[in-house]
Amino acid sequence: MSNPPESLELSRRGLLRRAAVAGIALGPASSLLAACATSGGEDSGDAKRGKKTAENPLGVPEDAPLEVVIFNGGFTDKYATDIHEPLYKKAFPKAEIKHSTTEEIAKTLQSRFVAGNPPDVVNNSGANSMDMGKLASEGALFDLTELLDAPSVDDPNVKVRDTLMPGTVELGTYNGKPYVLNYAFTVYGIWYSKSLFDKHSWEFPKTWADMVALCKEIKQAGIAPWTYQGKHPRYMNWPLLSMATKLAGPEILVDIDNLKPGAWKHEAIKESATRLWELRKQGFILEGTEGMDHVQAQTAWCEGKAAFIPCGSWLENEQKDVTPEGFEMAMAPEPQLQEGGALPYEAIRATAGEPFLVPAKAKNPYGGLEYLRRMLSKEGASGFTKMVSSLTAVKGAADGLDLSPGLSSAAAALKAAGDNIFNWRYPNWYLPMENPAIDSATGDLLTNRITPDEWIERCEKAAEEIRNDDSVTKFKR
Repeated sequence: MSNPPESLELSRRGLLRRAAVAGIALGPASSLLAACATSGGEDSGDAKRGKKTAENPLGVPEDAPLEVVIFNGGFTDKYATDIHEPLYKKAFPKAEIKHSTTEEIAKTLQSRFVAGNPPDVVNNSGANSMDMGKLASEGALFDLTELLDAPSVDDPNVKVRDTLMPGTVELGTYNGKPYVLNYAFTVYGIWYSKSLFDKHSWEFPKTWADMVALCKEIKQAGIAPWTYQGKHPRYMNWPLLSMATKLAGPEILVDIDNLKPGAWKHEAIKESATRLWELRKQGFILEGTEGMDHVQAQTAWCEGKAAFIPCGSWLENEQKDVTPEGFEMAMAPEPQLQEGGALPYEAIRATAGEPFLVPAKAKNPYGGLEYLRRMLSKEGASGFTKMVSSLTAVKGAADGLDLSPGLSSAAAALKAAGDNIFNWRYPNWYLPMENPAIDSATGDLLTNRITPDEWIERCEKAAEEIRNDDSVTKFKR
């Protein structure tokens, strides 16, 4: 969900080389979106357009209303109402901005897409997000090329695309065209309380053997070693695939994304699944975790009931209202399953995320593009980082900012990873494969209702169903 500042010295070449970059957008998708399909989202039919000028390079109609819908999740919607929308309003004072927020994007907007009456800007995030691969393949999204080639707000001599961190444009590209802007840059890992660990003289484990040994100590101290966002078990897919990738290399993720037969049967994936399956058998998971939603599990963790929880770097902002003073939230990469794997302990999953899109049938699509351009200004990006404790896709936007403890640890982990950045794209391309198929399988794995071998078979079946479904557009890495 966010991108690191240049001062983090992230290797651009390394990130591009490992462009396994993907946002996570899970939830039901509409099978009716074809009803609103256009010839590829390249124009918006009768959309009104204003005169192009140096101050208005996208030709936004100055008095045209703009409708913005923001997902009300970990970032809330305050960054839109207090930072981005005022920036747009300052540039176009005659424009009325209609703002709304929802926790269920697909449920709220699906019918409007079908009816050809969508908003102008959509923050398509959360568990009930729309299937972006399907939207893109059905022509329901507006091509962002004109935005990316427009002059940036801060320097008219620099195109918007050149202000973005490597991999950002590629991540939002489907079959050669950019349709999605992933605004934030998320670093994923295992979170813990530094103050709690300092109190007990615990060190974050770098290998799984050390993790098991430490979990025994934590349990003896009267604390559950692990919890996770029980009703959303996909959060545990993240450490599972990350640890497997460190053992075998990012090629296994390419095979998974490309729907290669047998990809889920790789020995590294089986080993990682087995280690997480054993957590419950060893009594290392907080009792009742499987019945908790993400808020409940994360709150229990903040209350000191569990030592570890998997999450992305939005966690700190999502939990700010319930995090005790002195908690010192921190994040670390997942342990290596074995020493001497394909990637070092410092290797980490990091990706652009928090997707924004402009619908092809928007009434004011050029206003939608301009809204995104204002978001990508230094003022828009740095304001977002300060407010929600997340890095953004804008290079250098966090330079000089006083980062919070959790975000600072995520930034440090990202810097330590160097070239060893990885991610996967199948949830973004084939949403039903992840949710509900693999998601529910992981829930059963973590509660020991199925074995690792059974989990693998269910994942393979989910991939096979997508692979054999001719109605699903396929994407390749």
